[in-house]
Amino acid sequence: MILQVEIGGHLRQVSAERIGSQGRFRFTIDGRTLEVNAARVDQRAWSLLMPDGLQHLVSVSGNPSSGLTVHLRTGDLLVTRPDLRRRAGSASAGSGASTRSGPARIVAPMPGKVVRILAAVGQHVQAGQGVVVVEAMKMENELRAPRSGVVKEVSVQEGTSVEAGALLAVVE
Repeated sequence: MILQVEIGGHLRQVSAERIGSQGRFRFTIDGRTLEVNAARVDQRAWSLLMPDGLQHLVSVSGNPSSGLTVHLRTGDLLVTRPDLRRRAGSASAGSGASTRSGPARIVAPMPGKVVRILAAVGQHVQAGQGVVVVEAMKMENELRAPRSGVVKEVSVQEGTSVEAGALLAVVE
């Protein structure tokens, strides 16, 4: 199946298919194909072995109907399906709700340990600015603000162990 998704603000055509039963996948993005080996680390995280031999830890947080955040070592990508976003917007039009309004929750993409807090409550942050750093599987993952706003809550302290999906901070 080919889906239209918005990745980092750009509309892309994406498809993914499993090749066999050994964790091999073929991804096609805008006509470019890439085959990778994927091993599930936990409920929302995968270890990807690329054709060039590089290994990447990728995790996902959020909800497919309102948007997923794909956490990479190099930064986070917001992924949404424009058709679902339009449906959600029209369903909530009477309530004044929007997929981009209200608090933005920053959650742990996988179990780990909080090693640094980069933003304090009351601090204004820009979209993409680091808020919390979580170490998982000997890799540090900088979790960034999904949009500009004010940090309303930091729910963890440095040195705290967290489970996947644990609330770390809220940006409003």
